[in-house]
Amino acid sequence: MHKSGATWVKASRWFVRTGPTRRPPRFLSNERVNEADILCGHFEATRGRATAADGPILVLHDTTEFSFKREKPDLIGFTGKTAGRTRCDILMHSSLAVTTEGLPFGLAAIKFWTRKKFKGTTALKRKINPTRVPIEQKESIRWLENLRQSTDLLAAPGRCVHIGDRESDIYELFCLADEVGTHFLVRTCVDRLAGDGNHTITDEMDEVAVKGLHRIKVFAVSAYETN
Repeated sequence: MHKSGATWVKASRWFVRTGPTRRPPRFLSNERVNEADILCGHFEATRGRATAADGPILVLHDTTEFSFKREKPDLIGFTGKTAGRTRCDILMHSSLAVTTEGLPFGLAAIKFWTRKKFKGTTALKRKINPTRVPIEQKESIRWLENLRQSTDLLAAPGRCVHIGDRESDIYELFCLADEVGTHFLVRTCVDRLAGDGNHTITDEMDEVAVKGLHRIKVFAVSAYETN
């Protein structure tokens, strides 16, 4: 079992054993089950569709939480409390390849984990500068791993543009993208130095002409819903 999905499969086995259905599917009970083997066919199909198409490939990276309410949250992975309720989550970081028109090719990379794996990292960040904590010890490593995996799968780094939110504003990610010869578009959360190091990204963007504007109306229904 690969570590990236071992927790997910383990939690799934526990869920079906303690849920209404006490006869878990055989493939979940089999220790030889490997999430990489399950997804292998999908990844191959993604690569085939992307190879058959022309033009840039947008790779959309994002993280999703699958939340559960359990008497023993540590069996899945404790993440905190919401409205007085203990939360246990399985986290999934996925990379979806699409055309510039939004037509999906499929997933190019995926990673599952729980907070157990990075237990103690938050406390360490309080003691030292967070930038001094090795990227391998942070949950942020998922961005680098998925960028590399999806780039390798699609085998066309020059066509790929990896897109992420503020969480992907990681210096090591920029270095990796340059190393493998691919492109990225991220929403910045830090006004980093740019160019010759005597000015920032904001200064750089102030000198660039606006190419176009696209406005989207968003109506907030609640704190968790939008239309």
